[in-house]
Amino acid sequence: MKFKRAGIGTKLLVLILLVAAVTGLLSLQSRLREAQENRDLISAQVQEQREKNAALAEDIANSGDPDYRENIARSELGLLKPGEIEFVDTSH
Repeated sequence: MKFKRAGIGTKLLVLILLVAAVTGLLSLQSRLREAQENRDLISAQVQEQREKNAALAEDIANSGDPDYRENIARSELGLLKPGEIEFVDTSH
């Protein structure tokens, strides 16, 4: 059984197809890397939002606690009890 040698046209066609396949694979690899980076970024954002949601849920659960309310009134609103005096250290 004899094999016919491939002509220059066939060799050129195979070379073009090979170059196209390599280019496609490199493009696909780049897009895959970009998608993985986006996934990691979104995962970090989801985790951050879950932590915020947990903190808010804890705030809601403690909203009826008088000590919690007093702490919020003092730290965030700067309120004092009647008769209290606030001393501010200005030496810094």
